[in-house]
Amino acid sequence: MSAPLQDLIVLDLTHVLAGPFASMNLGDLGARVIKVERPGTGDDTRSFPPFKDGKSAYFAAINHGKQSIALDLKADADREIFDQLLARADIVLENYRPGVMEKLGLGWEALHERFPQLIYGAVSGFGHTGPDALRPAYDMVVQARSGVMSITGEKDRDPVRVGASIGDIVAGLFLAQGVLAAVIDRAKTGLGRKVDVAMLDGQFAILEHAIALTTVNGVPPAPSGARHPSITPFETFHAADGLFVIAAGNDALFARLCDVLGLPLADDPRFATNPVRCDNNRLLKRLIEAVTLEHSKGHWIAELEAAGVPTGPIQNLSEVLQDPQILARNMVVDVLDKAGKPAFVAAGNPIKISDLADPVTRPPAPDLDGDRQAVLDWLKRP
Repeated sequence: MSAPLQDLIVLDLTHVLAGPFASMNLGDLGARVIKVERPGTGDDTRSFPPFKDGKSAYFAAINHGKQSIALDLKADADREIFDQLLARADIVLENYRPGVMEKLGLGWEALHERFPQLIYGAVSGFGHTGPDALRPAYDMVVQARSGVMSITGEKDRDPVRVGASIGDIVAGLFLAQGVLAAVIDRAKTGLGRKVDVAMLDGQFAILEHAIALTTVNGVPPAPSGARHPSITPFETFHAADGLFVIAAGNDALFARLCDVLGLPLADDPRFATNPVRCDNNRLLKRLIEAVTLEHSKGHWIAELEAAGVPTGPIQNLSEVLQDPQILARNMVVDVLDKAGKPAFVAAGNPIKISDLADPVTRPPAPDLDGDRQAVLDWLKRP
């Protein structure tokens, strides 16, 4: 089976994470991604540690399999090359501050007039409309402003940033989703669309329970550590040798949990339903931990799994990289070097499609301007 996106050509003007994460996802599904970089320096992440043999592992993890051509879009010769690329491309992605592409004569309206079939994907901190459209932003800024940080961290402690750069990553996922929707629309109309994704919007969009709690109760939720604010028991618990998680998401699972622990609480009016368990969550946690502290994490995980109660260990990344389930799903892949040998490790493609190969390796990340001649030769072909 051919890759679903193998006929799509993506011009990727993005840098750092949100845009490159979107183009990586498109590339993993078969699109040809031509990364258009600044001459001399290229993508900022080329200088991000850690390094191996002088190359950034961060850059390689997000930009593997792409081609690179360095173009100065203010120089006539390079601009001519870029125009030729635009004529052949299906999608152009950019993450400049709103207005930058317009100053170059490469904004949505100008490109849509010249290349009506071209899909234009833009990702920025605050989007292309609204009073703060021109403000700069990074992941930390949108996690803070969106409310994500306000619910992240330990109870009665200062809010903290989510450990992964979800401001960028979520925006990248929405951008990929949006441009693919535009591809489907173009098949019907023959016309490209502009897809405008704001990092701030993306963070707000993932606050499902926090929005519901605030709008119904009138009180915004505060950080609650590992505990889910609307489901109990759904958090970390201490065993004899450390923490593990239990996620009993309904009354039937809570009854099974009580059976495993030998606690007669399933019919107790303080705990019989999820709403009252939430009201009495601190007491319930103490009662559960009075039992779980008697044995190891491994003991309780095995017992609970046998009973069908969702549970699991809290793993660090070294442990995750060896997790049999992660490995069985081909979620740890090698990024090769130019000689075809493993150079870096990256996350695999979480989208598994029937009858579509899921390679265990990824092509090398490109050297800056390393594919110039190959791209120019391709432009000469009909």
